[in-house]
Amino acid sequence: MQLKTALGQAIALLEKGGVPSPRLTAEVLLMHAARCDRAHLYAHGERELIEVEWIHYGRYLRERLDGKPTQYITGHQEFWGLDFLVNPSVLIPRPETELVVETAVALAREQFPVYAELKIADIGTGSGCIAAALAKELSQARIYALDQSPGALDTARKNAVRLGVATQIVFAQSDLLELCAGEPLPPLQMVVSNPPYVAERDRETLSPEVRDHEPPQALFAGATGSDVYARLIPQAARALLPGGFLVLELGYDAQEHVAALLSSPEAGKQWENVEWRRDLAGLVRVVSARRR
Repeated sequence: MQLKTALGQAIALLEKGGVPSPRLTAEVLLMHAARCDRAHLYAHGERELIEVEWIHYGRYLRERLDGKPTQYITGHQEFWGLDFLVNPSVLIPRPETELVVETAVALAREQFPVYAELKIADIGTGSGCIAAALAKELSQARIYALDQSPGALDTARKNAVRLGVATQIVFAQSDLLELCAGEPLPPLQMVVSNPPYVAERDRETLSPEVRDHEPPQALFAGATGSDVYARLIPQAARALLPGGFLVLELGYDAQEHVAALLSSPEAGKQWENVEWRRDLAGLVRVVSARRR
């Protein structure tokens, strides 16, 4: 079968199956099966698929129709202009999380321009997308990429090596900022995190691709979605040096909960310069706060 015929049939199949963005999905899966780029796909549409390519393509289409995310099928996702390996042990990086990186980089360059080695902890590093992006942007930074999942840490290490930033990043298993090995972290200038923030009550509202395939420990955070924020914010206050910054990604309804955590009688003595940043959709997506 020719490439153009295989593409057309796949688009129709995915449309019938209710898969979002059927053309893009069909293209990505066909490029992955045929090991080619989009230019080759359209410039050589009459090329015949060899048997192994057709077998792989059929399997990829079936997996996608069964709900498996395209990124887990191809094993890749772009973030911050970088190519990351992904698998079911890690959350698939989202474009909105780039606002965490953007905020952290801006604060680092503005607040800590002369530090010989800026120490930053990335909590719940997952694929390592935030840690690697920060390492690329901040050559003076030492990043501590922390996660409770050994599988996630293994994936993050592989990504750091592939992207040439492994020497800047220390990987460690942890419960948020508490290392499982019992060793203390050094005093930090910044703590960043895209933590779990989906409320259990919202579980059924998630798409099946997310709910049934992405790691639940990276998604859900108790009845209101604020359980991890409630633990992480006090830990960050203890770990940060005075003048250091906390940068957190927020769920769509997390602002009120997080604002209360940052302004409680005890926390209000620890945090100042709280700023809320909106994503391109106008949603409050990131908060930053300065340690007094």
